[in-house]
Amino acid sequence: MADSDTPTPEPAEQDFPLPPASFDYLVFTLRAQAEMQLGLLHFGEEKDRPEPDLRMAQHAIDLMGMLLEKTRGNLSLEEQRYLENSLTELRFRYVQIAEEKKPK
Repeated sequence: MADSDTPTPEPAEQDFPLPPASFDYLVFTLRAQAEMQLGLLHFGEEKDRPEPDLRMAQHAIDLMGMLLEKTRGNLSLEEQRYLENSLTELRFRYVQIAEEKKPK
């Protein structure tokens, strides 16, 4: 898309700075999405906390796994560790929450 094709944002949309488009921010975004779907990240009152959506959480985790595979050999050590550590933690949390949701 050419610069002339990009719509000009309204002034209110320009009031806050956006984070730089980076690999770390992409991983952070996918991780936050998975955490929200798992019910680990919630904004608002506890009584309004939604139930975990394991299907959507698994999708976000799978996206991160695909990203790890497709970028293998092209990441800095820090980027690779951040992605791998995020995946490990999310997979662990997913299993914990799935076990908790199983009917007894």
